[in-house]
Amino acid sequence: MKNIVIIGGGIGGMGVATTLAQKLKNVNITVVNKEDFYFAGPSRPLILTGEQRYARIIRGYEEVGKIGINVVIGNVYKIDPDNRKIYLSDSSFNSAKELSYDYLVLAPGIVFDGSKITGYDKYWWKNTTVYDPGRVNVLKQRLWTAEKGTVVVYAPKAPYRCAPAPTETAMLAHTILSYRGVRNKFRIIHIDANDKTQPPVIADVVKQIYEKAGIELVTNQEIVEIGENYVVTKSGEKYNYDILAMLEPNKVPRFIEEAGLGSPFADVRSPQDLRTPKYDDVLVVGDAAKLPFPKNQEIAFESSQFAANKILEMEGVSEKVSVQYAFVGWAYVGNLEGKLETYSLQFQLDLTKQPPAAAKDPVMKREYTLQKDNWEQAYLSRLFNYKVIE
Repeated sequence: MKNIVIIGGGIGGMGVATTLAQKLKNVNITVVNKEDFYFAGPSRPLILTGEQRYARIIRGYEEVGKIGINVVIGNVYKIDPDNRKIYLSDSSFNSAKELSYDYLVLAPGIVFDGSKITGYDKYWWKNTTVYDPGRVNVLKQRLWTAEKGTVVVYAPKAPYRCAPAPTETAMLAHTILSYRGVRNKFRIIHIDANDKTQPPVIADVVKQIYEKAGIELVTNQEIVEIGENYVVTKSGEKYNYDILAMLEPNKVPRFIEEAGLGSPFADVRSPQDLRTPKYDDVLVVGDAAKLPFPKNQEIAFESSQFAANKILEMEGVSEKVSVQYAFVGWAYVGNLEGKLETYSLQFQLDLTKQPPAAAKDPVMKREYTLQKDNWEQAYLSRLFNYKVIE
């Protein structure tokens, strides 16, 4: 019986696991995750406004056991692709464990790396983002308690996880401060290392919304230094802050780099053939893969289906799942009137065409926020095998 080991229990990892559990018989499927829960990404920014609850976007793994998926909780610290082994430490007792595999799927997501930003090691605690449970909670606390000052939001050079998240952060900060009646006592500055806000397809609309909201946009500026109350860009510009929401550059976990599989993202043969260049039995999906696409939940899932198809092919299974790199997305743009009812922009990216075909609805709508919620909940129900009781 063959062993399929998947590192990462997010959308990419669970996408591979659930598909293979349906299509393959007489295999052991093991998902290794560093926590015993999954915290969904797309609607995390709405935690800031109170429009989203943790209970709706956190999932445990217990129900996937019913469909034949084994979940191991631990921290992977080494992979040995030459000998088909991975090594992990138990999260509770720090005991070492090794797992052997016939196929290894790497879907650990990314890590945030501020090591090249001067002062980051000393002032890391000044920073927050919407990306992790603790950090979004701290950002929420700061936005709801500060009485005046400057909010600095930062996006590093693309690609990074969830392209619109910095824009969403800036607009939700505007919404909260307006709701509190203190918006006129704050500056909101969005510094972006790219030439326009991401994703580019809606950058022109975002710029117009920023102008209405009084948000200052600074592009082509990379933050290289952080101090106790300021940041400095590569061109030498200094910006003071009271609240900092700086997304650090993204990269793969160290164990992927140390195995020689790529940096800052893992190398793959093509977007459809997600095997690593050297190893037929090691595949990479989701944010960790070096793909010419945005890093987001839809791409993570679609790449997981291409990876599952490749494993099915190598196992002699002719049936494949239907998948292509094309999706509809939504970006939160808050509420210009300061109501805790977030509106969103809808956009489309068809990455099966060259150049990629992009489209958008330039009108922000409350309906799109609700569509995004339904979409996210559908994914969570499908991959974790249960719905949340409202």
